[in-house]
Amino acid sequence: MSVCFGTSPILLLLTANYTISPDQSSISISEGSTITLSCTYEGYATSLHWYQQKPGSRTEFLMLIHVSSKQITKSQKPDPRLSINLQESNKVDLEISSTAVSDSALYYCALEPTVTETHQTLY
Repeated sequence: MSVCFGTSPILLLLTANYTISPDQSSISISEGSTITLSCTYEGYATSLHWYQQKPGSRTEFLMLIHVSSKQITKSQKPDPRLSINLQESNKVDLEISSTAVSDSALYYCALEPTVTETHQTLY
């Protein structure tokens, strides 16, 4: 059985100089694998956010990383299989280990908390 992942093909434009976009548009892998979803951003960012939207469900906050401190804030119900990594090349990765069919979803990356406002950020 395979697991399907999708990332939004939409660029999040904060201003003309600030963008973030997914590096892949769709990924299929086998159950039990580890997958890395990546987004590349341009311009200044204080924090980078990951969200998940499963079919027929609302968008859920997964986690964020603060660019300067590398401090990570996770959702209120964190999944221990998820990790976030900030690359020096203006990339932010979401790694999902031990993937399952239930991980099939759209995954969104953002420069600000824009998709849902239900999480708390610690500044």
